[in-house]
Amino acid sequence: MTSTADAPRSPGRPRSIRADEAIIEATLDLLAEGSTIEALSIEAIATRAGVGKATIYRRWAGKDALLLDALRRLKGVLAQPAGHSVRDDLVLLVGAIGKNVDPRAAKIMPCLAPAVNRSADQFQLYQSIISPRRQLMREVLRRGIDEGVLRADIDVEVTMALLTGPMLIQRVLQWNPDLDEQALPERVVDAVLEGIRAR
Repeated sequence: MTSTADAPRSPGRPRSIRADEAIIEATLDLLAEGSTIEALSIEAIATRAGVGKATIYRRWAGKDALLLDALRRLKGVLAQPAGHSVRDDLVLLVGAIGKNVDPRAAKIMPCLAPAVNRSADQFQLYQSIISPRRQLMREVLRRGIDEGVLRADIDVEVTMALLTGPMLIQRVLQWNPDLDEQALPERVVDAVLEGIRAR
């Protein structure tokens, strides 16, 4: 006679992609409507998504893990440089800064700054989203040095800040409404290249 312990276990319910989507969407909707990261609760997300809290906890270890996935979704897929031209690759990466297909990003991303500045956990969350993007730009600049296109003595980290800053201030704060946002990535890259191109 076979004991129940020896009997094969039936598989659990398959994870619902629809529930995953509803939870991520609810998180982004609540942030876009003005909920701060600190005030955002699993209870509120569950209510908006139409699921139980247990459903969320089965998928994510906690709020930070859920936020990370939601904000990664908001940022979209990383731009992938073609590797043929350092200038073209930099224009691609600079053009992706602060550019989001999801209209909620314009409401959510500027609100992250206070949370990032107040909380070490939120700072780490932000860095985990931005770090891969920063690494891509770092690799393009280092490739430019290796190929002799860029000066060997450039400060790669400062150069990344020079390339990134103008796009962030323009797209997040609309610093100068007279600037042509479509042309700005090329103009920024060309201006910086003037100072770092190999002579």
